[in-house]
Amino acid sequence: MKIGVLADTHGLLRPEAIDALVGCELIVHAGDIGKPQVLEVLEALAPLRVVRGNNDLKLPWAAQLADELRFDLAGRQTLLVHDIADVPHELDAAVQVVITGHSHKPMIDWREGRLYLNPGSAGPRRFKLPVTVAVIEIEGEVLVPQIIALLD
Repeated sequence: MKIGVLADTHGLLRPEAIDALVGCELIVHAGDIGKPQVLEVLEALAPLRVVRGNNDLKLPWAAQLADELRFDLAGRQTLLVHDIADVPHELDAAVQVVITGHSHKPMIDWREGRLYLNPGSAGPRRFKLPVTVAVIEIEGEVLVPQIIALLD
């Protein structure tokens, strides 16, 4: 099973991001979407889980989006929030995957067997940070996350 993860599109859904997400069985967007058309394109590719980011708060169309979402990811409870600062310090032991955005800095970190994933920013380049998305390959009981650079 292949899961696509992106964040911080800020209204720009690059063709390279779409190409990286083709074939995913689920797509997760960790906020700062920017435009509803971004979600429309992603929903045409695969089922979508999404939260709004701090820049989405002022956009009327994003008012119905959650700030936090918990869902099952191939049998693993997953927490999705935009900013890692909003992750509770004491997480329920059942949460095995935490997905965030906001910083624009891609990160794969394993903490006590729990995956923390920030796919970085798939939208406009910020400072000298890379433009990236992530995929999670699920092979049986194993999660294999990978950051994919969209631009050289």
